[in-house]
Amino acid sequence: MLKRKIRSYIHEHLASRNSKILVIDGARQIGKSYIIRDVATSLFQNYVEINFAEDKNGPRLFEAATTKEEFYFRLSTVAGEKLRATKDDTIIFLDEIQAYPHLLTLLKFLKEDGRYTFIASGSLLGVTLRQTTSVPAGSVIIKHMYQLDFEEFLWANGFTEEAVSVLEQKFLQREPLDESMHRRMMDLFKKYLLVGGLPDAVNEYLSSRNIVAVRDIHEAIHTLYGIDASQYDEEHKLKITRIYNMIPSLMGNKKKRVVYRDIEDKKSKRNDDYQDEFDYIAGAGIAIEVKAVSSPAFPLKESEGKNLLKFYMNDVGLLTNELYKYNIDAVMNDRLSVNLGSVYESVVASELRAHCSGPLYYYDNKAHGEVEFLLDDYDNAAILPVEVKSGKDYSIHRALNAFLANPDCHVHDAYVLSNERIIKKDRFITYLPIYFAPFIRSNHPDVVTLY
Repeated sequence: MLKRKIRSYIHEHLASRNSKILVIDGARQIGKSYIIRDVATSLFQNYVEINFAEDKNGPRLFEAATTKEEFYFRLSTVAGEKLRATKDDTIIFLDEIQAYPHLLTLLKFLKEDGRYTFIASGSLLGVTLRQTTSVPAGSVIIKHMYQLDFEEFLWANGFTEEAVSVLEQKFLQREPLDESMHRRMMDLFKKYLLVGGLPDAVNEYLSSRNIVAVRDIHEAIHTLYGIDASQYDEEHKLKITRIYNMIPSLMGNKKKRVVYRDIEDKKSKRNDDYQDEFDYIAGAGIAIEVKAVSSPAFPLKESEGKNLLKFYMNDVGLLTNELYKYNIDAVMNDRLSVNLGSVYESVVASELRAHCSGPLYYYDNKAHGEVEFLLDDYDNAAILPVEVKSGKDYSIHRALNAFLANPDCHVHDAYVLSNERIIKKDRFITYLPIYFAPFIRSNHPDVVTLY
């Protein structure tokens, strides 16, 4: 979920006094703790917050809290008089819960005890849950949160919800904007490519308009994501760091996919050799995994390939920092010498991940090439291809044409996103401006992950 939607969901969940414990998952530095803190303090008289990452790096008070009784005893030594209040008056926020995986199991017993209202957050839950021996079935609801997408960037830049709703209606009705509004949207879209959606970077941009200050934030967060790999042993840590640092250079390659032999100085050609590392990078939310499909069929999960894999950085601002640093002209002014294809693909990957349920896929065909993204079209039991173009040749798409010509690839619609204002339909293909990417939604019902 995106920030505004997740805030509303958290508020509704806590206000209803739902007995299940809500856990918010997502990459670090996307604003999870801030939103939970803001909503919780508005609804409860007593607020208690425990950051387990800080505890693990300090007193390790909760490291041995393996039972409900031990947990409450240790909690009482830091929360004090606040624990005298009732469940309806007191909320306890368990931040960075992945630092102590055994506490995920303990949530079941805290929920059954019903003494207080709990909410939790974590940044590596996709990894941690796979390593947890006893998942708290029926006791927690896990919601995934992402940074600001382009739609929310528009809100941050003064667009009202009504204005964004009009944009979405234009998308749904296939109606282009007028030329002046198109230029305005493209200007904001390119600024989003530079700033990205990490809250600290967006706030700095809004307050100072200083790209140097924004890039300082990008550098700090990029370093933080790299440091996260140190939670693994030496062998895994080095490979995780290597893969993460490879992503910008992968984007410069024609195929943009992971080349296994470049990860280490050995002739490895198999996904399985690095599955733990790939799971960590995707599970931590620091990169977006896109899997290959060579013989697509609905649902795509049944035909995904194992050996071909793409990774996109989780935030386009982090990517443009790595590629262009302070050179905003490279992004803002359509320089012919600068190919923005990888940047456009990255931002579309972020939008699709935030708005569409399930994993992302791309079409790989040795004879015809690649289609950047494939989605399951649940309404039509078909496949929805999405092609991304950053240049003027938006109508040239050999791989997409071959895909559509294949009778086994059941397609009801296809999208080509580009810089152009024009919207037109050519049989299956609809050509759309790139800034309409946030409105491409998976029409599968919103999935609440229950454990």
